Amino acid sequence: MSCAKIVSALTRANNVSGKIRLCSRRCRSTVASTKSQQLEKEQDECAVVEAEPVELISQGRNTPKNGHNLSKIDIDFNNTEEAYKSKDNIELLRSLLVFKLCTIDLLVEKNKELMELSKKLLGQRVFEKLMKMTFYGQFVAGEDHNAIKPLIQKNQAFGVGAVLDYSVEEDLTQEEAERKEMDSCVSQAEKESTDAQHREKKYKAHRQFGDRRGGVISARTYFYADEVKCDNQMETFINCIKASGGASADGFSAIKMTALGRPQFLLQFSEVLVKWKQFFKFLAAQQGKSEMTALEQKLEPDQLKESLTRLGVAAEDDIENWFTGEKLGLSGTIDMLDWNSLINDTTNISNLLMVPNLETGKLEPLLSTFTAEEERQMKRMLQRVDILANYALENGVRLMVDAEQTYFQPAISRLTLEMQRKFNREKPIIFNTYQCYLKEAYDNVTVDVELSRREGWYFGAKLVRGAYMYQERARAEEIGYEDPINPDYEATNRMYHKCLTYLLEDIEHSRKANIMVATHNEDTVKFTLEMMNKMGLSPTENKVYFGQLLGMCDQISFPLGQAGFPVYKYVPYGPVNEVIPYLSRRAQENRGFMKGSQRERSLLWKELKRRLLGGQILYRPIY
Repeated sequence: MSCAKIVSALTRANNVSGKIRLCSRRCRSTVASTKSQQLEKEQDECAVVEAEPVELISQGRNTPKNGHNLSKIDIDFNNTEEAYKSKDNIELLRSLLVFKLCTIDLLVEKNKELMELSKKLLGQRVFEKLMKMTFYGQFVAGEDHNAIKPLIQKNQAFGVGAVLDYSVEEDLTQEEAERKEMDSCVSQAEKESTDAQHREKKYKAHRQFGDRRGGVISARTYFYADEVKCDNQMETFINCIKASGGASADGFSAIKMTALGRPQFLLQFSEVLVKWKQFFKFLAAQQGKSEMTALEQKLEPDQLKESLTRLGVAAEDDIENWFTGEKLGLSGTIDMLDWNSLINDTTNISNLLMVPNLETGKLEPLLSTFTAEEERQMKRMLQRVDILANYALENGVRLMVDAEQTYFQPAISRLTLEMQRKFNREKPIIFNTYQCYLKEAYDNVTVDVELSRREGWYFGAKLVRGAYMYQERARAEEIGYEDPINPDYEATNRMYHKCLTYLLEDIEHSRKANIMVATHNEDTVKFTLEMMNKMGLSPTENKVYFGQLLGMCDQISFPLGQAGFPVYKYVPYGPVNEVIPYLSRRAQENRGFMKGSQRERSLLWKELKRRLLGGQILYRPIY
C-alpha cells in the first residue's frame, strides 16, 4: 500500500461522514514570527517559592490592535480563600490526607498490592467506600457520565471547565502486555521475511519494551487485542464526547490513537514520514543548509532536480513534474511543507509504502506486502478517527489527541493534522499535543503552525512537557539510536517556553491559533500570563487555555478560572475497580510532586486554619 493511500484513505472513509481534503496547494504566509523572549527558570512542580500576585489582563482600559479594551487585574496564587472556595472542610482534609500518604515510599511502591489486600479484607462494598473517601474521591470524578455531572457543574460555577477522560485500563501482567504488543506491531510480511535490514531499529517492535507502561506514570496505555475491542473503545470515546457535550457548552474530550487500531500501522507510517524528512535534510545539507531550522531550509529547485536525477530517485521527466506549478512556493523554492506534500504524489509509483534510501537515493518498499486484513485494519482505524471527529463537531466538543511514544508520534501527528485540515476550518475542534521534552518539539510546532497559516485553518495545540521520558531514554540506549529527549530538565523548560512564546506571538498576529498550557508548574503559568499581558491578549478571547489534573494544583486552577481565564481540569471517570491502574499512577506521580514541594499542603493547612479560627467549621461552597 502506498503512503499516498495511507493518507488519502482518510478521504475514503465512505461509511463515515464526508471527505477529508488533502490539499497540496501552498500559499506563503506573509508574516513569520521572529520575536524572541528570554525564558524563565522554573520548577517541575507547583513552585516552592512564595508566589507574588500577578497582574493580568481583563477588559477595560488599554486598546490593543485587536480592538479589545484591556486593563490589569491581580491574581494572587497565595489567596487560599479564593483557591479553595469550591471545597468544603472534608474535601480539604481529604486532600491533606491523600497528599501525605503519597509521600510514604512503602505505601506508594506497594499501592496496588495494598489495594488488592484491602479489597479482600474489607469486601468490595467497604473497599469502594474507602476509596471514594480517599484516592478515588481526590482524583476521579465518578463512575459514569451521570455521576460526574455534579462535580463538573460545581467546578464550572467557580470558572473551571473539564476535559473528560474515561480512565479505565486493562490490568495486564507484563508478560501479557509484551505478547500483545509483539503480536500487534509486527506485520505478517516481517514474520515471514528475514530481510528487514532497511527498517530503522526505532520503528520496529522490541520485546523488552513491549510493555509500554514501563516507566510511565502520567499516561494511560492501550494494547491491541482485535478490531472488536477497538470498536468498543471508540464507543467509549463517543460516550465521553456526548457526556462532555451534555455537561458543558465548551468542554474537551481526550482520545488516544493507540486505542483505535493496530499499532503496526502507526509504526510503519511513522517510519515512512521520518525517512522522507531525513531525505529532505540530506538534500538540504547538499545545498549547505544543514544548520538552519526546519522552516528556514528552502531548497533551490534546479539543484534539487540535479541531486534527485543523479541519485536515480526517479525518471528525469517525473522529477520535473514534481516541482512545477502549485507545488512550488511563491518564493520559487521547496521547503519542508512543500516536500511533505510530495509524499502523496511520489509514492503513487507503486502499491507499497515507499521510502528513500539515504545511501542509494532510490525509493524502496518499506515492506514487501500487506495482507488484505492488514489493509482493512488500517482503513478501519482511520474511519474510527473520522467518526470521533464528527461526533465532536456535532456535540460542540473539542477533541484533544494525546501524544504517545516517539515511534508512534509522527503518524499520530500527521493523522491529527489531517483532521485539523478538515474540521478546523471555522473554529478549533481538533487539538494536537506537543511534548516539549523532545529535541524536535520547536520544529514540529513551527512547521505545523506554518501549514495552518498557508491553508487558513485554526491551529489547536496542547503543550505538555511529556510523559514517557524514562522509557524513551532507556529504549534509545538499549536499542541503539539517538536519544530523542532534551539533555536535562532546564533544556525542557527552555523548549516549553520557546514553543509557548512562538504560539503566543502567532495568536498576537492572527488570532487564529489556540493553545492549552497544560502544566502544574506555577512559574510557567505566571510566564504565560505576563506574556499575555505584554501582548494585549484578553482571557475573554478564549485563545489561551490552562489545564491541570483533577485533584492537583487547585491553587492555580481556581484563581485563574475566577479571574475569567479559560482553565480546565483533566477529569478522569470510571468504575472504582477499573480505574485502579490510574489511581496507582497518581500515587506515584504525587510522591515526587509532594516530596519536592510542601507548597500545596501548606496552602491547604492555611485555609483550613483560617476557616476554623473564623468559625467556618461547617463551611459549604455556595454556587
